Formats: sequence, structure tokens, C-alpha cells
Amino acid sequence: MVAPDSPFAAELRLSPNHGERLRPLSALILHYTGMPTAAAALRLLTIAESQVSSHYFVDEDGTILQLVSEARRAWHAGHSFWAGEEDINSASIGIEIVHPGHDDPHPFPDRQIEAVAKLCRDICARNAIVPARVLGHSDIAVGRKIDPGEFFPWKVLAERGVGLFVEPAPIVGGETLERGAQGGEVEALQRALADYGYKSPVSGSYGDDTAAVVAAFQRHFRPRLVDGRADASTLETLRALAAGARA
Repeated sequence: MVAPDSPFAAELRLSPNHGERLRPLSALILHYTGMPTAAAALRLLTIAESQVSSHYFVDEDGTILQLVSEARRAWHAGHSFWAGEEDINSASIGIEIVHPGHDDPHPFPDRQIEAVAKLCRDICARNAIVPARVLGHSDIAVGRKIDPGEFFPWKVLAERGVGLFVEPAPIVGGETLERGAQGGEVEALQRALADYGYKSPVSGSYGDDTAAVVAAFQRHFRPRLVDGRADASTLETLRALAAGARA
């Protein structure tokens, strides 16, 4: 590369960790770096020994660096799945957002999120990525990854034209589907999650795997309470989100 793909990237800091794309580009994946400093995270993403990378890196002050060409397969997703696709690295662009992660779950700075939003809008426009395919690492790596976290401002991004988001239904009392539940309601929940794209079993049995998928859904779309239990709020939010994706 001699120049960034996005006009919003300030400069190139090229990583050796990439390969050939093997799938059509269809998704944008957001991560937090999960490291104490930006310098440590950037070093990890740009040294061959780490075997990890991303296409873009957004610092807390809003500075955007490009590490891998969009035409290449960066190594950011790991073992992952979405809507039948298992080689998410080949099918996506990855953005690493500087933040220490769940060890210090403070808000992302406004200027950083504004930079993420304009970068995402540019990437999605140039690559025809639809809003429902702007995802978190936790969505595609259920049970393995929890970034960018329930404290990531997905609603703010949606207000700026990035991603698909609906206002979460209020949390109220009542019955829930949870570990140990069996039957048609469980199967309908599992199928709805699978239809949206999650790697969800469709067995009619609510085990640990289903709880992990529900928690991943909550982390992105109903972040006030992430407990892996499908309460009325979770179910209504999922129905509204599915309707939005079909619209």
C-alpha cells in the first residue's frame, strides 16, 4: 500500500499479518483492543510474532491508522461464525478501537466514537455493507469474545448512520426462558437467533450454548442486563430487531 483506503485514515502503519481474501466482503467487525495502552496494542497488531492484525486502529483521540489493505484478509476475528459464514476474516473488515476493555469499562471518548462512526460510514458505503452486518467481535465469536462490550455505544453509532439498532424493550418482571427450559418456545427463540445470524443451536433445549448466544445478543442489543436469560425484554427486542433487518 502507498496510501490509505479511507480518506479518514491519517497514515499507514502496515502489519505483516494478512493474507488473500477468500470470500466476498460483506461485514464490518468492531473490537476493543483490551490492552492497557494504545502503544502496546498497536505493537501487538503490527509484529509478525503476534499473528494478529486489523484493517484499522482508532486511538482515543480519534486518530485513525490503517494497518492492512481492505483488499487483504486481516487476522482479527479468529474462530468465528455469522449467518453460515465461518471464514469471517475473509468476509469482513476489522476495526480495533483503543480501550482497556472489561478490566476498566469506562465510556469510550466522544471524539473516538465520532471517528469510528465516520470511518464505518465510509467503509460501508464503499463496500456496500448493510447495517445488519456491522457487528461486534462478541456477536461472531459467542462464548469466546466479549468485545467491544456492553458499554460500547451502539445506539450512538446507529444515530450516526452506522449499524442496526432498536431501542431495547423495558426490563419488566415475568417468566423467562433460561437454562433447563425445554420445548417449542425455546426452539422458536433459538431459531430467531439463528435466523438473525448467530451461531445458535435449534434443539428446543436451553443449555449453556443457548445462554451464551442470548448473552451475546444482550451485550449488543439489550446491554442494561447481560445474564443469558431470555426475559420478555430480550424476546421483544429480538423481534423488533429482526423486523428491522427485514425492512
